[in-house]
Amino acid sequence: MSLRSRFTEDLKASMLARDAARTSTIRMIMAKLKDTDIAARPSGVEQVPEEQIVAMLRGMVKSRRESADLYRQGGRAELAEKEEAEIAVIEGFLPQQMDDAAMQAAVAEAVAETGAASMKDMGKVMAALRAKYAATMDMAKAGPLVKAALNG
Repeated sequence: MSLRSRFTEDLKASMLARDAARTSTIRMIMAKLKDTDIAARPSGVEQVPEEQIVAMLRGMVKSRRESADLYRQGGRAELAEKEEAEIAVIEGFLPQQMDDAAMQAAVAEAVAETGAASMKDMGKVMAALRAKYAATMDMAKAGPLVKAALNG
């Protein structure tokens, strides 16, 4: 099932269950997706592909994490909890993330495939990882692993 249809089905289910917080978050996701589709129209794309939707969802999670941290620092726990509840809903639509062992193996494989020998080749390795594992790998965590593999 595509992400777009999952959004619609989950919205219907949350509305029937009268889950106001989940309904609100899914509506927010769908509005952001509509904005993303509209922004892509000048380049001739009617609807953005799945990988762009995943990237949009990751961006939404990242901004909410930053907001939750700021709310906690400001002593606004109730707002931080609201952001964290939204994060939980959004992450429900994201593909399962790789664990550390799988990331190590993927980095080692990418280093071998690209023939990377030094830090100068880090861009090549990261590009290979992004091409192969963009949906399931956290690139922020992959960077240090690649550095360690190339320096090691």
